Amino acid sequence: MAPLFANIDLAFLITALVKIVGFTFMMILPLVTVCVYFERRFSAIIQDRVGPNRVGIPLTLLGFKSDLQILGIGGLFQAAADGVKFILKEDFTPKFVNTFYYWLAPCLTVVPALLTCAVLPFGSELAIADLNGLITYFGLPALPSIPVQAVIADLNVGPLYIFAIASLGVYGIVLAGWASNSKYPFLGSVRSSAQMISYELSLGLSIIPVFMVFGELNLGKIAFFQDANGWLILPLWGEGLSWGRWVLWIPMMISFIIFTVAMFAETNRLPFDLAECETELVGGYHTEYSSMKFALFFMGEYAAMIIGSGLAVTLFLGGWSIPFGPLLTQLTGIHFHFVPGDTPLWLGLLHIVTFLTKVIGFILFFILIRWSLPRFRFDQLMKFGWLFMFEVALANVLLTAVLMIWVPLK
Repeated sequence: MAPLFANIDLAFLITALVKIVGFTFMMILPLVTVCVYFERRFSAIIQDRVGPNRVGIPLTLLGFKSDLQILGIGGLFQAAADGVKFILKEDFTPKFVNTFYYWLAPCLTVVPALLTCAVLPFGSELAIADLNGLITYFGLPALPSIPVQAVIADLNVGPLYIFAIASLGVYGIVLAGWASNSKYPFLGSVRSSAQMISYELSLGLSIIPVFMVFGELNLGKIAFFQDANGWLILPLWGEGLSWGRWVLWIPMMISFIIFTVAMFAETNRLPFDLAECETELVGGYHTEYSSMKFALFFMGEYAAMIIGSGLAVTLFLGGWSIPFGPLLTQLTGIHFHFVPGDTPLWLGLLHIVTFLTKVIGFILFFILIRWSLPRFRFDQLMKFGWLFMFEVALANVLLTAVLMIWVPLK
């Protein structure tokens, strides 16, 4: 039977749509829900509380005398209950707001966060032709033999695309504060714009040493290099064992720390949540929002946190690469590292699971910091960004350049 994807353009279009649906709507959005559960459960563990451990089905709405409590599942359906609550809440729009921009702001917050996931390599490649035996058994058309890259858009300027699109999220926050015509949202939006502009400089400067070392802006190639030569901050196999890589580990570790701190500030997470701090501004820029519009702000924050974690994992923690992959290959005789054009389907799926595991681990670190550290004052936040982070990031670029002059990378 002739292949269904004989037309290369048609094959590209269909695989792109499948990756968009699979990664964005079956990984990122469900991961937002998982993050909500992790936030509740992990904070309860930190504070020695029980946390969500049951979810009630509201049978009283149907005329019953009591709700049905589901026990023994650890509150797994709590996030679903939160989503239903947002849907059923009254969608109230105050009369004093600027209606068009008031409605536009939540969309401008969540959409850029979702668009940035297009360039994140969530795996190596998928040899979908391995399924042809099963597919042709049921009389279906065969799949193409060309492996499918596990990235929606394999751009050579992936980090620049992420920074350019993610920076648009501040417009949603500023519009939310301005359009609400209320003092607390307005103060929150002003704080957020100042904070994001300040820490974007440190965020951008922190990854310049990474690109100087790799000589590459393609996130997929960066992950492939780390798979063969050790992670950027853990060069324990391949050419990463050379003394030159270990000398360069110093500025790379500084870059990782600066990137992580700046990412906390960019996503408005504690201790940098001055834009929405409840003790001062009630709720900040989303004070006047309710129902699904508030839920979109909620989704935008967690989606930005997921994308930031994915970018940190890709640049510094090997992306989808399995720890000690080449060494495991030597010990077991089974290929655990990526070989272009010769990676079986099971290994491609294992790479995707590895990437998601690292991202979830980084998200748990976000949550741990939130429930462990106190909030900065706004003047402390701005001083820390301009008088410390910016200077250290700039000095780290100079340090990397000096080291690269006389340190061999191999």
